Amino acid sequence: MRDFTEAEDPFALFSTWLAEAEKTEPNDPNAMALATADGDGLPDVRMVLLKGFDPGGFVFYSNSESAKGRELAANMKAAALFHWKSLRRQVRLRGPVEKVSDSEADAYFSNRALQSRIGAWASRQSRPLESRFALETAVAKYAAKFALTSVPRPAYWIGYRIQPLAIEFWSDGAFRLHDRIAFTRAALTDGWQKQRLYP
Repeated sequence: MRDFTEAEDPFALFSTWLAEAEKTEPNDPNAMALATADGDGLPDVRMVLLKGFDPGGFVFYSNSESAKGRELAANMKAAALFHWKSLRRQVRLRGPVEKVSDSEADAYFSNRALQSRIGAWASRQSRPLESRFALETAVAKYAAKFALTSVPRPAYWIGYRIQPLAIEFWSDGAFRLHDRIAFTRAALTDGWQKQRLYP
């Protein structure tokens, strides 16, 4: 590809980099570290999977009653990091978060594997679990409940869209002289400003 520092559209550049990562990363090229903060500002981070992106933002799904869901309810802002070790590249982004529409969440949920849909009902994500047996019992309960019908999306299983105000592309360089390009905008309706950063 041509020099990425010449790119003017961060979403197009991200699409190119993700496609290249899909060819080289051994597992989950769409994995991203998601950072949120609670109402007191204490940060938290975990890995999640990107399930879609477009100029509107970057989408992931979760149980809204989980730790990340509770933190987002208190502070609808987030940051994410993609690290593609095989390519020696990173992408960072941050901005406000919105919930995706019910129809969008329904459409994605219906395409998940059956056991994953059942698991969404069985898991009380982030809350104390007395034993593995208790989880397996819950899975069996919901598998029986939905044995003769489709598995609907639980109301608490929703999608979130990070609407970036900043997206930074980082590429490894010799002697730690890395290339960094930052795209920023003051508001979601503004155009992007591009700037090269010192490594």
